[in-house]
Amino acid sequence: MMTSLLDDIPASARWIARALSSSGYTADFTPTSLRDVERFMVEHSDHGVAVAGGLLATGLGPRLFALGAYVGETVRQTRGGAWAADGDGPTAEMNIALHLPDGSIIWPVQRVTKRFRNGPDDSIAFYAAALGLTDTSTHPRRRG
Repeated sequence: MMTSLLDDIPASARWIARALSSSGYTADFTPTSLRDVERFMVEHSDHGVAVAGGLLATGLGPRLFALGAYVGETVRQTRGGAWAADGDGPTAEMNIALHLPDGSIIWPVQRVTKRFRNGPDDSIAFYAAALGLTDTSTHPRRRG
């Protein structure tokens, strides 16, 4: 039985949460954990290039999708909302959207991809703060 893209979102989010946790990052779907997603990006990417030998050096596409799913699931679990997928073509994974209760729509996979390409200027921690998630820090290396 084939799974739908909407089924892949929570499954990918859980998979990357386990992978992040096993690598020493906090990945418990709390707003605070998005600091560690940013720290992961700092440590494993450099403006559109995966760090050699890092955790994005292989399987980049699926891992960026999973990180986007994790970010979106963290937002959804904190603020509510519903996932929507438009189509099933080669770009469908990039275009999954999270419809928030206030009527706004976000595209977490696109945002994580943008963070990968552009570096810390597109910080995941800043993104979370802009979405109104509390308890996020702009200092990704700080543990707490």
